[in-house]
Amino acid sequence: MIKFNEIKVGDYLIADNDGDKKQGEVTDLNHNEKQVCVNTGTQDFWYETEQLSAIPLDEAQLLSLKFHKHNNDDGTVKYMKGAFRMLLSSPGDFSKFEIWYRDERRHVMQPISLHQLQNHFYDMTKVHLNDESFD
Repeated sequence: MIKFNEIKVGDYLIADNDGDKKQGEVTDLNHNEKQVCVNTGTQDFWYETEQLSAIPLDEAQLLSLKFHKHNNDDGTVKYMKGAFRMLLSSPGDFSKFEIWYRDERRHVMQPISLHQLQNHFYDMTKVHLNDESFD
């Protein structure tokens, strides 16, 4: 289950509507009822946090968000989107990595989900991370 205070408008999550699980984008938050409005491509629908799950962060998600990949000679892998960078110590290893934007650097010391990366990205760039964000 995802904590309500982790969720921000623009985050990508998986919404479960009676067993029908679809990836969607958070479009609104109801702080009083702790409900999350998610658009799964057809319509907006309100969900309880128990009906939402995180999307694991992996290369496929980064590439769908238009990150550019660069394999470094030392075996590390860098993903780039605009001036935002992510450096993995080895290909496919999202357990520990470094992110930076301009002069701000963060060390992520455990696996995180896509919405958590989106929140780091927004905190650092003031731009929502989606497939339309700057290149």
